[in-house]
Amino acid sequence: MSADPPITLIEAITQALAWELQHDDSVLVLGEDVGVNGGVFRATNGLQQRFGEQRVLDTPLDETTIAGLAVGLATQGMKPVAEAQFDGFVYPMLDQIASHAVRMRNRTRGRLHCPMVLRVPWGGGIRAPEHHSEANEAIFTNIPGLRVVMPSSPQRAYGLLLAAIRDPDPVIYMEPKRIYRQYKETVPDDGEALPLDVCYVLRDGDDVTLVTWGAQVKECLEAADALSAEGIEAEVIDVATLKPLDFDTIAESVARTGRCVIVHEAPRTAGFGAEIAARLAEHSMYDLLAPVERVTGPDTHIPLFRLEMKYLPSVDKIVAAAKRTLAAS
Repeated sequence: MSADPPITLIEAITQALAWELQHDDSVLVLGEDVGVNGGVFRATNGLQQRFGEQRVLDTPLDETTIAGLAVGLATQGMKPVAEAQFDGFVYPMLDQIASHAVRMRNRTRGRLHCPMVLRVPWGGGIRAPEHHSEANEAIFTNIPGLRVVMPSSPQRAYGLLLAAIRDPDPVIYMEPKRIYRQYKETVPDDGEALPLDVCYVLRDGDDVTLVTWGAQVKECLEAADALSAEGIEAEVIDVATLKPLDFDTIAESVARTGRCVIVHEAPRTAGFGAEIAARLAEHSMYDLLAPVERVTGPDTHIPLFRLEMKYLPSVDKIVAAAKRTLAAS
């Protein structure tokens, strides 16, 4: 029996969608160009041909309607997986999400719930035009009743998407498009979900904790390797589920290392890293040997491709921040 061939993150998403469509008749996929064309990034490639037009629906170019339709379907026993073609197109969907999807269980005193997933290709680094590269995850973490999930590898993309579809409440599933096809992993197509609401420790270390999510996991792992070459051992934590946050895993790491660098490509002010830093100040002050460092995007829109990589946090910036925490103690 041959082993499963390695696949990319985007292929892992397709694989997870196909599993749920095959094994749960209440699951359906909808969005702009998700059917005939297989999606702008080909995440739904071949699914309409395999499962039919009633299960994989092409919609009009109308994000508000896509979100509202998903809410309605979810309250009536379906499990819709809607797609926002790009992160910058999600803003018209906010009203349906914040005003209806997340309030359904509370509004109806538990009579209705809203098991919908909104897939959002997220982040910069692909040389896209305006409105096609946003790092807007912090907006969604401020909405009560909403899970915010962001995978960083093919294996986690598969397992976390399965878990998101099976969750009885709405989930924003943000896919870092910069690493859609960056590398491959073996991902058994066994229908095994990964747990939501937990951080994943990807690398052990005793000197400094690097906390990140999404595409920046790659840079943090590379920074940890660079630091290790200088005798500094960094622990790397992939947050994975931003809301609700598994703060205990972060706090336990910081209690051991005494230092923390938070890395995200979203703008600095009120980015989700600020929430993690605030919790560390509240609960881990006496464990910290140095101030918490943040390596983030600047408070600007992600620029066009000529300056795009200058905007994104780099390995050098992460290494420098880690060294500052060591120098401060």
